[in-house]
Amino acid sequence: MSTITSANLANAIVKLVAADALPALVSNLIMGNLVNRDYEPVLANAGDTVNVPIPPTLVANNIAEGGSVTPQTPSLGNAQIVLNTHAEATFQIPDVTKCLAVPDLMKVYMQPAVVAIAEKIESDLLNLYSSFSANTPVGTAGTAVTEATIDAAETALFQAKVPASEPKYLVVDSSTYSQIRQIPRFSEYYSAGDAGLRALVEGNVGKMKDFFIFRSQLVAKTGMSTVNVHNLAFSRDAIGLVVRRLPQPLPGTGAIAEYAEMGNFGIRVVMSYQPNTLSQQFTVDVLYGCGVLRNTFGVQVNS
Repeated sequence: MSTITSANLANAIVKLVAADALPALVSNLIMGNLVNRDYEPVLANAGDTVNVPIPPTLVANNIAEGGSVTPQTPSLGNAQIVLNTHAEATFQIPDVTKCLAVPDLMKVYMQPAVVAIAEKIESDLLNLYSSFSANTPVGTAGTAVTEATIDAAETALFQAKVPASEPKYLVVDSSTYSQIRQIPRFSEYYSAGDAGLRALVEGNVGKMKDFFIFRSQLVAKTGMSTVNVHNLAFSRDAIGLVVRRLPQPLPGTGAIAEYAEMGNFGIRVVMSYQPNTLSQQFTVDVLYGCGVLRNTFGVQVNS
């Protein structure tokens, strides 16, 4: 039978916090759950570069009877994603034992820290809109999005040879989402069936023009007199999000760290004692980088 000590109690506290933090982080992500996530549980440092291979393009040749094959020299593409963001959220708890006795109290402390990190990741991913230059942007700044605009975005991705089996996503801000819900053909039961009923009663657009449609409060906006909302239509392989595990603190420094990994996301939770405030300090942090993998697989949808 193992003996309860202050050391293993401290480790248990950090594990408890980590177990609560990661599910909350994943549930607050929209873009982070839609893009390509290259993840390996290996240690890394800020500034490291991760090379993501991109499949080459080959052509089919007609071989005549008695002929020979035509060898091709494919060029493997490469997308470099730099781990240039070390996001952290730190908070202090005066009486950590009280939080252990009342688990909901721990969540009250944890939730704002997790949401802050989730919003940072979301903002960085959505701000990649300007990197999609291969396809001409659709829609007009300051103008309500229409059925024709969404249709043009889907057509652009089809012409870019996005595989039919690949889901396509459209992430918009709240105003654009409202505009989509009011497109007559898609907001009434008589014209759109159950999908129209859900949009009318539940407020969920769901799927339209082969896009799974989501709304986010962090969609990028530019302009002063005329605000341009940079909504984004894309497939999974258009954007890459790389998360890497941070190293453990140096032994003997008074800090205890625990990792939490789920769904290709990994975060570190560090607990340390702060003598100036007589409290336990918790830091939730993550090292990541994001970038465009396939330029042709994304298109701006302005509104």
